[in-house]
Amino acid sequence: MTWSAPRALIDHAALRHNLGAARRLAPTSRVWAVVKANAYGHGLEQTAATLADADGFAVARVEEGVRLCEAGVSRPILVLEGALCADELAVAARFQLGLALHHRGQVALLEEAAPPAPLACWIKVDTGMHRLGFAPAVVPGVLEVLGHRCGGVRLAGLLTHLANADVPEDTSSVQQCRALQALAAGRGLPLSIANSAGLIALPAARTEWVRPGIMLYGASPFVTGCGADLGLAPAMTLQGPLLAIQHLAAGAAVGYGGTYVCPEAMPVGVVGVGYGDGYPRHAPTGTPVLLRGVRVPLIGRVSMDMISVDLRPQPAATVGDSVTLWGGGLPVEEIAARSGTIPYELLCRISPRVHLEHLPETAGEPAGLRQ
Repeated sequence: MTWSAPRALIDHAALRHNLGAARRLAPTSRVWAVVKANAYGHGLEQTAATLADADGFAVARVEEGVRLCEAGVSRPILVLEGALCADELAVAARFQLGLALHHRGQVALLEEAAPPAPLACWIKVDTGMHRLGFAPAVVPGVLEVLGHRCGGVRLAGLLTHLANADVPEDTSSVQQCRALQALAAGRGLPLSIANSAGLIALPAARTEWVRPGIMLYGASPFVTGCGADLGLAPAMTLQGPLLAIQHLAAGAAVGYGGTYVCPEAMPVGVVGVGYGDGYPRHAPTGTPVLLRGVRVPLIGRVSMDMISVDLRPQPAATVGDSVTLWGGGLPVEEIAARSGTIPYELLCRISPRVHLEHLPETAGEPAGLRQ
């Protein structure tokens, strides 16, 4: 055994497979691969290199866009939160980052700064999310200002964000699409609507640009089901080492608070992963992990560095075995549901002390599709 800390195995063949799935859903659209939040925990620069066939990359913040540029990315980069101050605008201009504009202060920055080379700017419209974006009624005025008083702007299009696309039967997503399309009518502006859920389930959202995020990493964007149901392959497998095996007597209490009491004499495994690594602290007793291909249940409370598991289903376990917390053979969606959260959070909250191990690509299907 040569490792004693958790590791996240990143399957780059899965990333390519999932980008292909996104393209097949919208073959006439261009694709922003969403790689914000360190590519949802998968490693920003490495993920962007693998997804180099995307038409562009979308990030949340200017600093993420700069990292991509410094890594040699030449595709267009869109900053979804835009530049929030003059210094950020100057950096965006230097690296030629595309910007989403969602409030008048950002337009005023462009009026004052007049970047030397025109910046590609998308107008974000609030069609129902009520988070960021201009109200539809004020967009014509914003377009007028950008067109006549902001010489450093190249108007790239209109975008919006779907609030309830993760529930396909919710009709508000269709209404949001119609609102943006009505606003664009006669203006000749490209549109960008679809997130992962919209791309998969809502044809009206498959406009000139689509913005897949979570599906690129193999997880489902919907409130039920998992990525495998959609033909996606998990790109991350989180593993921890089996540190010890304890043989406990009936009645022995396990972990902080003694919330689990052994019903009989039984082997208990201690796995070297915990909430300090990003494993959900509120994962309850019974949450499965995968050990030598067999599901064994978590027991007791999750600690900062360790969890305990019931080894009765897998008596062949030995110290040093790799334990899968989620990934190939164990959907991250299942762990998220048991823990009262969503797969986005689990993937994004991976701690820096977890080693990202980028697997070399081999011929054939991604590993997660061979389970």
